[in-house]
Amino acid sequence: MTQNPSQSKQYSRIIGTGGYLPEKILTNVDLEKMVETSDEWIRERTGIEQRHIAASDETTCDLAEKAARQALEAANMQPEELDLIVLATTTPDKIFPSTATMLQARLGNHGAPAFDVQAVCAGFVYALSVADQFIRTGSASKVLVVGAETISRITNWQDRNTCVLFGDGAGAVVLEASEEPGILSTHIHADGQYEELLHVPSGPSKQPKTDDIAERTMQMKGNEVFKVAVNTLSRVAKETLEANGMAKEELDWLVPHQANLRIIKATAKKLGLKDNQAVVTVNRHANTSSASVPLALNEAVRDGRIQRGETLLLEAFGGGFTWGSALIKY
Repeated sequence: MTQNPSQSKQYSRIIGTGGYLPEKILTNVDLEKMVETSDEWIRERTGIEQRHIAASDETTCDLAEKAARQALEAANMQPEELDLIVLATTTPDKIFPSTATMLQARLGNHGAPAFDVQAVCAGFVYALSVADQFIRTGSASKVLVVGAETISRITNWQDRNTCVLFGDGAGAVVLEASEEPGILSTHIHADGQYEELLHVPSGPSKQPKTDDIAERTMQMKGNEVFKVAVNTLSRVAKETLEANGMAKEELDWLVPHQANLRIIKATAKKLGLKDNQAVVTVNRHANTSSASVPLALNEAVRDGRIQRGETLLLEAFGGGFTWGSALIKY
């Protein structure tokens, strides 16, 4: 699915960003004491050095609220002004109600539609695309988009193949309708045939077959996922540029999903970007699923790297498989 700028005269513009990471930090050295792995092995294969882990009494909604309030403050907007809240998460607080409505209640917004989007690591890009459609059609003018995860809750800390990869966090943006170009286009896709390469085997309607913890936590065939991810991200980047008649040399920044440093560097290289034109947080955040893209965006905006008027390519790839991109004039 592609949303093209020529179809509308009203754009979505990012007017505020926010992020939050839990206080607890789990380093690779800490993991060496938990499973058979090493700091060197993790760094070489993933680029990850540490990850943040939510406290036992800290939920996805807690993380989302802190990121959302920071984004609203940056946008100089009150929560009651929002006319839509879209929250991407794989790890909701409850089966229902949605984490988006729980966040809405905490913010003190009443009446605006609020719902969750579940597209795993591509969730934020999916949510951004949904929010953009609402603004372009005139159905909303001020929207909060959040990606928030407590991935540690569905991680098997005895599985060295997955536990080294993930962390918790939340990122958010506030969008506002504008006549000036902001989100130029979004592109979202999925292919369900790859389900079992990256999944949690059980859920509310499919109960675990055994008491084995592996039935209730993430399972991943890493090499297969890596191969598909590299090819797919390169393809969606090309699709995005072609849809906008833009050369890759016109890109200022790549803001990618933070799953693996090798994937990020390979994608940047194919786009002809220098290493310092790709926003990298994977070394400190690990893979925070739907939170990774907005966390990276927020960091680069707040430290001054990303400036107004620059062109950004956001892209992500996740379980399902799902993938997507957004081309943004910041």
